[in-house]
Order: sequence, then C-alpha cells, then structure tokens
Amino acid sequence: MLKKVLLLLFSCLALSASAQQEMKLWYDKPALDWNQALPLGNGRLGAMVFGNPAVEQLQLNEETIWAGSPNSNAHKPEDGTLEKVRNLIFEGKYVEAEALATAKIMSPKNHGMPYQTMGDLFISFPGHNKYSEYYRDLNISDAIANVSYKADGVTYKREMFTSFTDQTIIVRLTADKPASISCNAFLATPQEKVERKVEDGQLVLTGLTPAHEKQSGKVQLETRVKPKVKGGNYTVSDNIISVTNADEVIFYIAVATNFVNYKDIKGDKTAKCKKYIETAFANDYSKAKDEHIAFFQKYMNRMSLDLGKTAESEKPTDQRIRDFSKTFDPELAALYFQFGRYLLISCSQPNTQPANLQGIWNDRFLPSWDSKYTCNINVEMNYWPAEITNLSEMHEPMLQMVREVAETGEHTARLMYNCRGWVLHHNTDIWRITGPVDRAASGMWPTGGAWVSQHLWYRYEYTGDLEYLKSVYPVMKGAAMFFNDFLIEEPEHGWLVVSPSNSPENTHAGSNNKATITAGCTIDNQLVFDLFSNVIKASELLGIDNSFADTLRLKRDKLPPMQIGQHNQLQEWLHDWDSPEDKHRHVSHLYGLFPSNQISPIYTPQLFEAAKNSLIYRGDPSTGWSMGWKVCLWARLLDGNHAYKLLTSQLDLVTNEKKKGGTYSNMFDAHPPFQIDGNFGCTAGIAEMLMQSHDGFIYLLPALPDVWKDGSVKGLVARGGFIIDMDWKDGKVSNLKITSQYGGNCRIRIAVPLKGVGLKKAKGGNPNILFETPKVKPALISEKATLNVTPLNLEKTTHLYDLPTEKGKTYNLKIAN
Repeated sequence: MLKKVLLLLFSCLALSASAQQEMKLWYDKPALDWNQALPLGNGRLGAMVFGNPAVEQLQLNEETIWAGSPNSNAHKPEDGTLEKVRNLIFEGKYVEAEALATAKIMSPKNHGMPYQTMGDLFISFPGHNKYSEYYRDLNISDAIANVSYKADGVTYKREMFTSFTDQTIIVRLTADKPASISCNAFLATPQEKVERKVEDGQLVLTGLTPAHEKQSGKVQLETRVKPKVKGGNYTVSDNIISVTNADEVIFYIAVATNFVNYKDIKGDKTAKCKKYIETAFANDYSKAKDEHIAFFQKYMNRMSLDLGKTAESEKPTDQRIRDFSKTFDPELAALYFQFGRYLLISCSQPNTQPANLQGIWNDRFLPSWDSKYTCNINVEMNYWPAEITNLSEMHEPMLQMVREVAETGEHTARLMYNCRGWVLHHNTDIWRITGPVDRAASGMWPTGGAWVSQHLWYRYEYTGDLEYLKSVYPVMKGAAMFFNDFLIEEPEHGWLVVSPSNSPENTHAGSNNKATITAGCTIDNQLVFDLFSNVIKASELLGIDNSFADTLRLKRDKLPPMQIGQHNQLQEWLHDWDSPEDKHRHVSHLYGLFPSNQISPIYTPQLFEAAKNSLIYRGDPSTGWSMGWKVCLWARLLDGNHAYKLLTSQLDLVTNEKKKGGTYSNMFDAHPPFQIDGNFGCTAGIAEMLMQSHDGFIYLLPALPDVWKDGSVKGLVARGGFIIDMDWKDGKVSNLKITSQYGGNCRIRIAVPLKGVGLKKAKGGNPNILFETPKVKPALISEKATLNVTPLNLEKTTHLYDLPTEKGKTYNLKIAN
C-alpha cells in the first residue's frame, strides 16, 4: 500500500514539474542584446540577465532612480490665453490654436524627468569563451532564471532571482566538479558623481542622479555587492571581487536610494542598503529561495490556462515566436498570457512605484519617452489585467499614484485654469507632475485625470467594498469637480465639451491634418461621461453629496452623444472628419467599447456596428501596444478569430527592425522600442476572449477562436468578485465552477444549458449593482451613413441564468443534457 502511495506521489510531482517546465522561456544561446535578455523583478528591483558564459551581465534597476527632484511643472499662463485658444478652435483656426497653446500653455519649466538605469554587474569567467551544451531560461512559475553550459569538461550553472522577501538580487554559481569556479565581479554605471569603495568585504558604489531640463538631480543611490564563497579563495579590492577555485559562489546585490515619496527625498540610502544586504546575507540560500518562490507563487498560482500543446513547444522560445504565424502553437499563447501576469507581479508590488512605460526594466540613461507614465493610454493599459487575472494587489501602486496626482493636480488646476478639483495631462513621473508636457500636439490633453480615475472605480466593481469606495471618493469627486468647472459650451449645438484637447496624438481633417487640437473629442466625452456617472453612483451608494451629484447629472446630460459618420464609423471627433485611410496607432474613440462598456451589442447595436467599422478601417498591423489594445477590442466585438489574428500579428518576432510592432525574443512587447503596455494589453485581451463581465452578466467564452477548440482556465475574476474555473470541449463549456468571494447574484451567459442548485433563468435587470450598465444617449447618425446592423441574436444562441450566491461559497454547475 505504501509503495502505491509513493508511486502516486511521485507521479503527481512529475506532473507538477512538467507543468512548471511548460512555464519557461528558454534559449540555446546567450543574449546578444538587451531585448534578448531575461527580466527578473520584485516590484522594487529589476534585473536583466544576459547569460553569456564568458561574461555574465546583470543590468540593474531600482524603481526610484529617476533624474531630477521634487517639483511642479505647472505655471500660470498669461491672462486670456485659454480663452484665445478656445476661440480659435471654435473659429476653425486649429493650426493657430495649436501654435498658441504650444507657446503659452505648455509647461515652460520641464517636461518630466527620465527613469534611469543603475548600471550593470559584470561577472567575468576566464576561459569560458569556449563552451558547449548551452541552455538558459526564465521559469515564470517560480521567478528564477537559470544558465548552464559546459566548459573544459565542467558543467557550470547559474541560478538568479530578485528576492521578494529579502529585497536583494541573488546570484548562485555552481559547478559539477569542486574547485572549478573562478571569476571577477565589478559594477559599472552611467550615473554621475559616482564614488566607489570597498567596505566590510563588499563593493560599494554611490551616485547622484543628474539634473534634467534645469531641474536639479537629487536622488542619491547606493549599490552593494557581497560574496559568499565556499571553498577556494576570494579577495575584495580595487573595486573588484576576485574568486579563485571555489566550489560555490553566491553574490548578493542590494540597491537603495534616499527616495521616500514624491515630495520627500530625505531617506538614508546607506542604512537601507546595508539592511537589505545584511538581512539577505544572513539568510540560508535554500531558505531564501523557498521564501521567494512561496511569495511569488501565492499570486502566480491563482490562475492557470491550458490551450493545448503541440510539438512546437519543444523549440526554443525565440523560434516559437518567429514561427507562431505559420504553425499551431497554442501553448505559446498561454505562456504569453502568463508572462504578462509574471511581469505585473514582478514590477508592481504593493508599496512600490507603479509600472512605467517599461515596467521596471530600463538600460538607458535617457530612455524613449523618458520611460515615464503616459496617461493617454499606456499607464492604464498596464493595469488592464490586474483585476480580471486575479492580481488585484498589483493594482495598488497605480491606485496610489492616482491619489498622489490628485494632490499635485489640485495646484495645477487652480494655477493654470482657475478650476477647482484636480487635473492631469497626458504624462506624469515619479515626482507626480501634472502640467502639460511636450508640444500641444500631444500634451494639450487635460483628460488624464478622468481616465486614471476609472481605475479607482474598477477596483470597486470587482470587490463591492464600500469602505474602499469611501476612501477614494474624494479623489474621484476632485477629478469630476475639475470638469464641472472646465467644460465649455460649443457654439453649434450647445453641448458641453473639453477644450482645448485632442484625440490622443492624431491629426484631423479640420486642419488639413496639420494639427491635433480641437474641442469635444469622442474619447473626452466618453471619459467625462464615465467619470460623472461613477461619482453620481458613488454618491448614491455612500449617501453623500446629493447636490453635487445633481449638478453632474445636469452636465452629463449636456455632453455630446456618440456620433456615427458618413463612412458608417464611430466618429473620432465632434465633426465628421474620419478617413477610412487613417491607420493611426491610437484608436482613442473606441475607449467606449474597451475598456469602457458604453458600447454594447445588446444595448447600443448601432454604435457597436460603427465601432467595428472604425476598427476595420484602422487595420490590424500597428505598434505593439496598439495591437494589444486591438486584441481587447475584437474580443469585445465578440470576434475571437479576429482577436486571434491580432494576437498572431503581435507574436511576430522583432529583431532589429525599427518600425515593426511585435514581440522581441525575450517576449517583451516591441512598439518598437520596448514598451511593456503591449504585454499587458494582450494578457487582458486573452482574458476577455475567455470571459467578459462588463455588460450586465458574466459571458463565458464570448470570443473563443476556432483554433482553441479544447482548453481550460482557472482563476479568472469577474466583476462582483466571482472566480471562474472552466473547461471547454469543441468550443463549448464542459465544466464550470464559480467561487463567490463576496456573495450576491451571479448572472451567467453561456452557449450551453446549465443545471445546478439555485440556478434559474434570468429575468429583468441584474439585481447585483456591480453589474449595472450605463444608459448612453442614442447615437447621432449622419444622413450620409448607410449603416447595416448585423443582429447577433444572443438571446437565441445563448442561455442567461441567475445564481444567488453566498460569500465564500463555491458552486459547481453541470451541463444539462
């Protein structure tokens, strides 16, 4: 009997190991550049591992190493400037309006500070330039990177991780023969005012980040490296750690700064750095590794996705990406989904900074777009997977950033626009600047506060937590207060519009495509509608601010309706300026389709059809992040095959091409260059293909592509806090388990009939308020339009059920024969 139990146990362990092995990015050659290196992170620290046998390179990041220092880039424009710009817009003089806004409204102080690299740890291995049996991987099931190879008959291994629990980067070197490890380790950095020393057997590097655009640099940084050596000898001198003939070497790397928060940089970098390295060094390696894995897996293991496996999975990851469009490799799509979750866990932990344009990984002193927080799509996209893929805690850094820009944005709103509340334009940084940056063509967009505030509401929709809602209500109210004051009546219809603004970064025909600036862009109307609606609902739920809510209702009623233009498209602007030939990367007017829920196949079928036409006109190929957004949009359009087509375009290998969106060999999104939002957009898009909960019900397999006929997913989270585990065969759900975290009615739309205790056919509106859908104005349709709405007949092709649930209970539902 005992023998049978042991055999069963070992069988289970083998299956578990096999499943973990499938969660690896692996390669048969070292990284030749940064986009081939593999990312490690613990929310605060990041490392890119190159895996070269002769010289290992770990490019290092710490989340608070930014140029500059606490500051506000807001300023007071000359009296009458705003009115002049608005008048020029209403007179149709868009080029003149944009020039005036660039000269007089955009910040004359600075355009935000760049996020910067700490530098690199290099470990050289004499005689290892000739090697065989090379292998490296990133195991995203335990957040550990591995390198192995053979040199001079000895097999060498490197095991590396950024410890979540010890807050250091740990590198372990081993060999299969004793006394075989000899190496030299040293630090390099592009930072300025650098000092180096050896202290207590450690390499110590200190530096000061630079000034940028006349804003003085005051972030003090410190990096320490300490070795733990078994066998052999080592010395630490002349800023080099030299090891000879060791059996095992472990390097501990700690990085810290004087940053406390966006307005306080009086921290003690040395005290923090010493504490990190001393704590890690004192911990047994095996224990440290186990603690790191346990911490990581409590988030990562909440979800699983199985789309099937083919022989393609035996290839190295870069070859699988290269071949994805020509082969059937469903496991790569599942790996890509989980890689997005891995990245979010690794770059956005509670009490850290939110994920920036590159998450936490950046090898540049002056990265593209400063690797800041771009608020007209990118930072929001970073957090689209947070709630739905069961990583709600990873959302917290962004929510905290919203609280902080609400503080700094209050000064900007008052100084620049004489408005109450708070404003955020299209960018911010670690210092939480909120003034407009760059030229007016991109930066004259005062609607960032409305978009980032949606995420405060998303958290409520997934939890129903009224105490949380009460805590963020003042932030949401402040954002709404700004637009209450800032909206202006446009002369043609008397609608209330945001002006000046732009449909992010896209020029329009009203200026002969020479300017972006205008009034009443569709995305602005949609964002303000959502913001006002959320604040009104929060006021009702909390029983406060009735008069302010009434004011918002009146102003919401005067917002422009969504419009369908002459090409049967959802208009991007107040005027019918759209061109079917426009292939711009931003599809901002489709915000109402995703991530918002203002456009629905059930409640607004004309707008649904128009949105589809707009997306068809825009085309598929684009920058990496844009294709990630389009995966989400096609999923919302309930077209799984087209969503998969976009996923195929995204999983297209990019090497050195400068204008080709896709995926680098390390699975990073290629804008190009690297932007992490494309990874997160695709992860959210795959989730939306499998489950949606925005339209008043939980829709299971709403956009499943034909190629994913059989599969299973566990741990998806719907609004209301319902956790979905399901299997499907031949494209239809075959097994379903729902866990209710908070109780309440669970409304399910599904293609097959169900049976279960308490289950009943749904009637009327969903009594669960977390599934409430918006009531938008009827579309205004051009006389030139010839819109043909294709009925989806969901009431005939699907079943709709209600399941009353209790908090904490799990419900197993069966397929009715």
